Amino acid sequence: THCISSAASDVYKRQNIYYASYKLRLIIKLSSMENIFQTSRFLVVIAVITAALSSLLVYVSCINIVFNIVVSTILDLPDSAKAGKALIVELLKILDLLLIGITLQVIAISLYRLFISPAKSKESKFLAAFNIKDFHDLKITLVQVTSVVLVILFLEHAVEFGGTIETLYLGIAIAIVIAASTFAWRSMKD
Repeated sequence: THCISSAASDVYKRQNIYYASYKLRLIIKLSSMENIFQTSRFLVVIAVITAALSSLLVYVSCINIVFNIVVSTILDLPDSAKAGKALIVELLKILDLLLIGITLQVIAISLYRLFISPAKSKESKFLAAFNIKDFHDLKITLVQVTSVVLVILFLEHAVEFGGTIETLYLGIAIAIVIAASTFAWRSMKD
């Protein structure tokens, strides 16, 4: 009996050792997975750099476009309402581009502050100006900016083409998108 209980005790000890080593391997795997997830947040750097460079390109393009418009306007001042409308449409398109550039900048800075340098995101005056505290707030801000861009797009079309049936259809389509965006934004806000 002593031999049987000793053998059973040895089996029990081996099972406990195996179970403990299994738990240890599992903890190591989980901690290494946690490390992978923690470091993978730096992959957001790709999105940050892409958005920042895109924003910079839009700003530089806008400066070049404005410079060219100023030069061409000085050399050939608009002398009719049609030429004045064309100038207004060009300026509205620049405003549209600048809003898109700002949106790209907001995305770049927000992603950086929210994922790469989260401790500083509470201190960021830029994010505070847009009331962005987390990724959810970033989505809401993007929906709002998109609505403004759509309104400017409609205004461009209305100035360029006037009161046509296509302008009405575009206005209705944009109104539906803005209404849906507003509904989504208010739903996200809760």
